[in-house]
Amino acid sequence: MRISTAQFYSQSVQSMDNQQGELNQLYQEISTGKSLLTPADNPVGAAQAVQLTLTSETLTQYTTNQNSALSALQLEDKTLQSVTSVMASIKSLITQAGDGSLTDSQRGAIAKTMEGYRSQLLSLANTSDSNGSYVFSGFQSKTAPFSNNASGGVSYLGDNGVREVQVANTTTIATNDSGANVFLTVPGLGTSPVAASSPSNTGNGTITQQPVITDPTAVSNSDSYTITIGGTSAAPTYTIADTSPTGGTTTTGPFTYSAGASIALGTGMSVTLSGNPNPSDTFTVTPSTASQNSSLFTSIDSIISALQTPTTGSGAAGASLANALSAGTVRFQNSLSAISVVQASVGGREQQLNALQTVTQTNSVQTQSNLSNVTDIDMTSVISQYELQQTSLQAAQQSFVKIQGMSLFQYL
Repeated sequence: MRISTAQFYSQSVQSMDNQQGELNQLYQEISTGKSLLTPADNPVGAAQAVQLTLTSETLTQYTTNQNSALSALQLEDKTLQSVTSVMASIKSLITQAGDGSLTDSQRGAIAKTMEGYRSQLLSLANTSDSNGSYVFSGFQSKTAPFSNNASGGVSYLGDNGVREVQVANTTTIATNDSGANVFLTVPGLGTSPVAASSPSNTGNGTITQQPVITDPTAVSNSDSYTITIGGTSAAPTYTIADTSPTGGTTTTGPFTYSAGASIALGTGMSVTLSGNPNPSDTFTVTPSTASQNSSLFTSIDSIISALQTPTTGSGAAGASLANALSAGTVRFQNSLSAISVVQASVGGREQQLNALQTVTQTNSVQTQSNLSNVTDIDMTSVISQYELQQTSLQAAQQSFVKIQGMSLFQYL
């Protein structure tokens, strides 16, 4: 087959162009470290790379969300630890205040100390993070959740919103607990009903034993009871008004009052009164979840108010103080139990996030490895190919130059 000079030149130039193109491709791979420069280089690999990149970006976002959620929960956990520490100090003061030998001024000093601890609790309840978002305000993150009421207790200015963050494909986690749930609510499970006396009582009847649950399964344990003293001072009696959660009231009695004898309430609990209550004096037993029993701040304020009230020379005032401390102690303990439940929940969510962080990190590393296998080059191999291609191109160029210079006229 005869090849013309023009055809030879065309084939040689085309071959060198192809080699130069391959050399350029290898150079770009070396300079970028990537084997996929355009989808045309490897359509199947390009599709895999897109999917792996999306997966990697999703995992990166989950990592960010996990870190943010963990930071929020750690702040809440630390705050609740401080809350329970302050409450332990208040509980010690309540126990100290129950010493019957204390004078009015000594109880007043205890009340003053307790006021300081209450202020600390309010400050902790209004804790905010580094961005100025309040921990316990629900969705109202820029609003301080609690403010003092002039009449006692606090107003809650937040809401019941729970801020949730997606931390895995099918997992969201709550990063906060509302202040109402932490400081103003008491669960029915694991807490105790509260016996209290009316502030208008004139006798010296006292609650010597808070309600004792004799049958935890009794439906009547969720009822509210009012014990009203009747009869005469010499022959006192009492009646029991039983109010169910639905609002219906049933009154039983009168029964003979005997100091120190337990009084059955419904079919599942009893309470014990002592002393000499006067006719018309009343005592109540209400569930732990009742509004008057649920607020931590209201419970502390009622104890402070009782400690600030003089009792010297008044049997009725002394009984009122004893009853206030008895009821306040149960309410305070119920609030402490409620906060401990929230704290345990926060700790559980922290553990869940720590586990998810480990899984997400492992998945991220594996995804990056898979993506690298699809898109990255073997630098040593590609450099070797580049050098080989460069040598081949140089040889082709040199051969072309020599052949181009050959002519029969050189031999004439």
